[in-house]
Amino acid sequence: MGMESVDTERLFSISEVAERTGLSAHTLRYYESAGLMRAPIDRASSTHRRYTEGDVRWVIFLTKLRSTTMPISTVLAYVTLVRKGESTVPDRLELLLRHRMAVAARLEEMTTSLAAIDFKIATYQGRTPEET
Repeated sequence: MGMESVDTERLFSISEVAERTGLSAHTLRYYESAGLMRAPIDRASSTHRRYTEGDVRWVIFLTKLRSTTMPISTVLAYVTLVRKGESTVPDRLELLLRHRMAVAARLEEMTTSLAAIDFKIATYQGRTPEET
């Protein structure tokens, strides 16, 4: 007497995913149409999108890549590698390492710029009204 496996994974509407990720429904649809999703998004019989928890985690990762100014073309290259499977792990690692180096360089530049701004603020805060 065996029990059949029942898929009980929670599915999310596009509005729920938008709320969870901070993205608009328009952006989510764009990510899908641009081919940035790891796998096609499931559709209900009503044709409404149904996202899995894995889809939501993927979208959150995409937002991290985009927030570091990774170009869509590079994100697409990464997604293409992911879809090809485990044999592409070294290529994915190389892509992410190169991107990390670029982000670290920008972060260092921003840190230096922030220090200059902080210096100027401190200078202005230390002035008396007649010096301004």
